[in-house]
Amino acid sequence: MNTLKTFMFLLLLSGFLLFAGLLIGGPAGVIIALVFALAMNFFAYWFSDRIALAMSHAHKIDEQQDPALFRLVKEQADRAGLPMPKVYVMDSDTPNAFATGRNPQHATVAVTTGIRRLLTPEELGAVLAHEMAHVGNRDTLIMTVVATIAGAISMLAMMAQFSAMFGGGRDREGNGGGNWIALLVLAIVMPLAATLVRLAISRAREYQADATGAKTSGNPYALASALEKLESGNRRHPMHVPEAASHLYIVNPLSGKAIANLFSTHPPIPERVKRLRGMVERPNFSGTERPNY
Repeated sequence: MNTLKTFMFLLLLSGFLLFAGLLIGGPAGVIIALVFALAMNFFAYWFSDRIALAMSHAHKIDEQQDPALFRLVKEQADRAGLPMPKVYVMDSDTPNAFATGRNPQHATVAVTTGIRRLLTPEELGAVLAHEMAHVGNRDTLIMTVVATIAGAISMLAMMAQFSAMFGGGRDREGNGGGNWIALLVLAIVMPLAATLVRLAISRAREYQADATGAKTSGNPYALASALEKLESGNRRHPMHVPEAASHLYIVNPLSGKAIANLFSTHPPIPERVKRLRGMVERPNFSGTERPNY
């Protein structure tokens, strides 16, 4: 169900982009919007992981530096049937983790020093299973595409504002005021709608990663417990990261800023915990499972 929701939201977001191009330049604007989005996605596909790691100030480590962490990561990667990802560490008291990379063969898992101190090995293993689920479900690529399309819509909205201020809102026949309503919709409504769709996709992918990670680790209770601890820890020590990168983390690193639930990149922790604990009660739950990626 979450996969279907994601597909439908992606179609809706793509429709917003094409409509924005149509409002600005007619049929030619649609082509410009498509080319613009393709160029941005090409750049994001190849460089988004490097940008995310640089913004988080993460540094790569090898197995000799932290054999215990490598053992946990490899265990969860093997359970999920995925290649061993690169491992990065962020020197931060905030307990959190994220995964990035354009595909499973070029994936990276990053954890903070704070999460190592807060969670038990079982809980940290469940968190890593969640992150490997993001890798296997191609969420890192999906969210990169989503963020890029939403960014393209925002840039088109800025162009619309510029056109409204200096172009007089004239239509193609030169009549004043002909395009004011369209420009207003594009400049104000479209970016807000695109943001809400992006956040909805992010929340759907978090639910899916919770479910997949719980199955591969075989321990939904450990992941539920970890989420509760992480939410509390992030409230005490919110992480200073750009809001555009907040969707990467297993829990909202900006929760200390009390962002409204409507504009949160993550589902409410109580709902995630409820779903995880309810998985064990289902008759078809049989412990560790390897998903069909």
